[in-house]
Amino acid sequence: MAFPIDPERDLVLERTVEVPPSFVWDAWTRPELLKRWFCPKPWSTTEAEMDLVPGGIFRTVMRGPEGQEFENVGCFLEIVPGRRLVWTGALGPGYRPRTASPTVPFVMTAIIAIEATATGGTRYRATVLHGDAASRGRHEALGFHRGWDAAFDQLVAMAPKD
Repeated sequence: MAFPIDPERDLVLERTVEVPPSFVWDAWTRPELLKRWFCPKPWSTTEAEMDLVPGGIFRTVMRGPEGQEFENVGCFLEIVPGRRLVWTGALGPGYRPRTASPTVPFVMTAIIAIEATATGGTRYRATVLHGDAASRGRHEALGFHRGWDAAFDQLVAMAPKD
């Protein structure tokens, strides 16, 4: 399923890297790997929990350099093994609507697309949908491009070397 991009509400990060698509998929879907790269340093991901089924939990806890922690809980909407992962923070596990929280500056839905290149690398696209332009703006101001790009660099650095 393709989603039209709304430049007023959505953010996109696209990269092509010489890392096998299977590794990118594993890094996104295995909690022990996700914890190693998901936040740009000096932040860290201290907890990761996922149930890779539609409606299954996607939960992380991110810790800042001063010890502050942010829990993110959502659910998976779509899983196409090796190719596409979609989750949202608007719904919790079992598709339960989330309640508003003063610690969450915006709600988003993330679409991770993974495609093999002719050289065996990966064409990667992270699309983050927001409900309104203000939420998109808050996410961008928090450093979406810089942060997601740095985190993906950490994923690439973990890849096995041939």
